[in-house]
Amino acid sequence: MIWWYWLLLGLLLLGAEMMTPGGFYILFFGLAALVVGAIAWLELVPGESAQWLLFSGMAVAFLLLFRGPLLARINASEVKHPDIDSMTGEIAIPADTLAAGAVGKVELRGTTWSARNTGPNPLAKGQRSKVTGMDGLTLLITGE
Repeated sequence: MIWWYWLLLGLLLLGAEMMTPGGFYILFFGLAALVVGAIAWLELVPGESAQWLLFSGMAVAFLLLFRGPLLARINASEVKHPDIDSMTGEIAIPADTLAAGAVGKVELRGTTWSARNTGPNPLAKGQRSKVTGMDGLTLLITGE
């Protein structure tokens, strides 16, 4: 196959990868086509069958070698931890009545947290409570 056909095939496959959601399967076939196109341009691989064989081998090798690390890197960067320092001053809602100094569950940012009532008065279930700080993963709350 003519070298620029390989380059065109590689660019089309890379474009297809950009149009499809996740997975990173087509990406490596596109990269293999680009490499084979460059090698064919340099006339290092004689014959079309050798180019297809090289393309197949490189695509599978790229897929096996680079897909896992690429996905791991992308998934690691997507892990988001809540910004705990910014929770101070927010309003939490106790799931149950909390006596002064007691630990229980509260709702904040759409999830349930452990919280300790640090105020002098008990907090009723559903009462708006202000987050005053953190103790590990336990919110410190008082009545608003």
